[in-house]
Amino acid sequence: MSESIQPSLAELRWDYASETLHREDLNENPLLQFKKWFDQALEAEIREPNAMTISTTGEDGIPNARTVLMKDYTVDGVTFFTNYESRKGKELSTTPGASLLFYWKELERQVQIRGKVERTSDEESDQYYYSRPYQSRIGAWASLQSIAIPDRKWLEDRVSEFEARFPDTGEPDCVPRPDFWGGYRLIPDLLEFWQGRPGRKHDRFIYRRSGEEWETTRHSP
Repeated sequence: MSESIQPSLAELRWDYASETLHREDLNENPLLQFKKWFDQALEAEIREPNAMTISTTGEDGIPNARTVLMKDYTVDGVTFFTNYESRKGKELSTTPGASLLFYWKELERQVQIRGKVERTSDEESDQYYYSRPYQSRIGAWASLQSIAIPDRKWLEDRVSEFEARFPDTGEPDCVPRPDFWGGYRLIPDLLEFWQGRPGRKHDRFIYRRSGEEWETTRHSP
């Protein structure tokens, strides 16, 4: 067995003791339960509580994970936006399913959401895109997301190119939405709510979709 690079990692631990989670605490609809927890994350002033890790399936069958920002959620699902030609976009085109993970460490909570993913309508993509700051809209054009580039100057030159092509007039539509950029919605079939508890005896509840209803079970930590 090789020697540990960082043996002190074994001593890093934190005992969770801030909250509990009981069956009677849960909403029958998991998206409404998610709303309750997300609102509490907002109230706790957690930085970027909408940050989530999204895992998609690579062409080699191995998952790829990265952090993106949730931009909407309803009883229909969770919405995020990206370049359709990025690695995640290509993977979702081939395998239209994903897993999302929210981790709110200050509240000692995690929420996992799994399900099928579909593109949002052009109208929804336009609505969000034109609400973005000018530089973010320029960035959508300048970045050929996920491809290898020679250096930082390559990106900065492309930014300058598109700033010249689409000067800032103060109007949202001065930078049109690229047809390769837009939204996805994950439609859940499973949600897991995890609340940290002392001694690693955490509370875990899983909702599984069963037709139009949801079945809720407690799971061992």
